[in-house]
Amino acid sequence: MKKKTIVIVDDHLLFAQSLESLISKLEEYEVLAILKNGKELTQYYKHKRKVPDLILLDVKMPVMDGVQTMQWLKEHRSEQKVLALTMEDDEDTIIKMIRAGAKGYLLKDIHPENFEFAMKMVIEQGFYYSGKIENALRHFEEGGGSVEFHERLTDKERGFLKLACSELTYKDIAGEMGLSPKTIENYRETVFRKLEVKTRVGLVIYCMKNKLFKV
Repeated sequence: MKKKTIVIVDDHLLFAQSLESLISKLEEYEVLAILKNGKELTQYYKHKRKVPDLILLDVKMPVMDGVQTMQWLKEHRSEQKVLALTMEDDEDTIIKMIRAGAKGYLLKDIHPENFEFAMKMVIEQGFYYSGKIENALRHFEEGGGSVEFHERLTDKERGFLKLACSELTYKDIAGEMGLSPKTIENYRETVFRKLEVKTRVGLVIYCMKNKLFKV
């Protein structure tokens, strides 16, 4: 049986080695390398080493962090499948990683069985998201989030939606649109309701699914 290959990119050596040990116990997988940051990953590719089926990528790392690494991969290795494995669960970080092309986003305290399932899903199906992201995705997989929903938005609401899919904070969006933070809050609640999503992550996924504009 041909094993699926993994590269771990994480500056916490103890965690990375523990992860390698866990993966080595799974018959279907093998770890090709453990790298400390995104810079080492770029060097890995430049030396024309074996391209892995999956990269397990930390987000907070020195030299070249997860977001910077994803941006590099998006430009140079867009076909590479990446599963973010991190302690960072804030919306802004999740959105940055998704927009940069991460196919999955997991917290490091995930149960080993769920972790194995997540690797399998990313390699075979193309994506896997847990927690708040998975809930947002489930809405679309069950038939929600059709193109008809965003047709209900006003021009101002569409403008807000586009900015909400950027890296701007809600305060920045208010300044960009020349509106008060309270008005932006009202737009947010209205757009959430009309698109039937519950988080900003859900908005980003909605726009990606329906290809409303580049995110």
